[in-house]
Amino acid sequence: MVPNLRGSRLRRTLLAAFVAGAVAVPVSGAACSAAVPAPVPAVSAASVPLRVVTFAALAGRYAAGRAAIRAAERVAAGHGDRWRAAMLRGMADPGRQFLSFDGRDGGRTVEVYGDLSVAERVAVLVPGSGTNLDKYGLLRGGALRLLRELGAGSAVIAWLGYRTPSTVSLQALTSGRAEEAAAGLRGFVRELRAARPGARVSLLCHSYGSAVCGRAAPGLDVADIVVYGSAGMGVGSVAALGTRASVWAGRGAGDWIAGVPHVQVGLGFVTVGLGADPVSAEFGARVFAAGDGGHSDYLRAGSPALVNIARIVRGQLPSGVGRAA
Repeated sequence: MVPNLRGSRLRRTLLAAFVAGAVAVPVSGAACSAAVPAPVPAVSAASVPLRVVTFAALAGRYAAGRAAIRAAERVAAGHGDRWRAAMLRGMADPGRQFLSFDGRDGGRTVEVYGDLSVAERVAVLVPGSGTNLDKYGLLRGGALRLLRELGAGSAVIAWLGYRTPSTVSLQALTSGRAEEAAAGLRGFVRELRAARPGARVSLLCHSYGSAVCGRAAPGLDVADIVVYGSAGMGVGSVAALGTRASVWAGRGAGDWIAGVPHVQVGLGFVTVGLGADPVSAEFGARVFAAGDGGHSDYLRAGSPALVNIARIVRGQLPSGVGRAA
């Protein structure tokens, strides 16, 4: 339970109103993405954990990923969804590097940017609500810009390994989807750490992705957990995360997420809210400057947030660092 909850009658009212709107407003984009059929991924090299990251081992995983994408492309084309089929053809390009792919129910993907076999630092991007195959280009664009900002010796992994909630939905205000996703994220990070034991690994968690990282955090072997555009990590403080990683938080001045009540309220059938504000002094994270951008601007080229996130991944001190007042 978050401190000071009992006296927050206004926040309860606002949150209840937001919940009512979330339940009432349909999100057709998410429904369309999930409605496109896709095959069950075949048992292949992609289902075998990487013990050591070598060029040959990665080549096998990437080939299996392409095969899964091409199978999904054929099903989408047969269903008459030309747009999805064309997008999947682009994803199956030999230059792309997918460790895994599942096109069902909106899509699950793990894509590598850069050379993972030699990377000294690895950033794992955990996206937030509304991210699916139809909107995958936004995640890819951010990953590519981050890779350029990080420079040589780096790799970025876009981990869309869970069923994200719709942006305007009750699921986006509860921890259910995060709890479903946490085991998969923990397993992937363990696999990555075993394969690249000498690399510095950082989790970068956007929006609802920060709740996923919060659930996965206890005991996780990463150097940093960086949350941005976060409505909460599902806990009241950094201490409650159970992690030895450095926890960082940033929020752009133009991000609408600041208006979401940072509380947890029991409404009888469900507990709504994702806990304390990660950029608040009470939460205890190290706060970095994120500029004036909005909710989707953190990995925009040249943005203060992108520059500072890259510095954190490299093990450097970002600008504007401190504790929230």
